[in-house]
Amino acid sequence: MKDNYFGKTLKSLRIEKGLSQRKLGEALQVVNQTISFWESGSREPDIDTLLEIAKFFQVPVSYLIDKTSI
Repeated sequence: MKDNYFGKTLKSLRIEKGLSQRKLGEALQVVNQTISFWESGSREPDIDTLLEIAKFFQVPVSYLIDKTSI
C-alpha cells in the first residue's frame, strides 16, 4: 500500500459517509486509534479486515489499495 493510498482512500470514504473515526471503528469492531493508524499510514489492516472494510463501504478491495483501479 504505497504512498498511503489506502489511508487516504479510507479517510475519504469515511468522511463521505459522515463517520467519525470512532463510529467507523465501532462498525469494524476496532478502536478508533486503529482507524487513525490506518489513515496515517503507520499501520495497515490484515486481509480479513481489508475485506470487511470493502464490504462496509461497498467497494472492491482493489479500489482501496490500487489507485490505478479507479
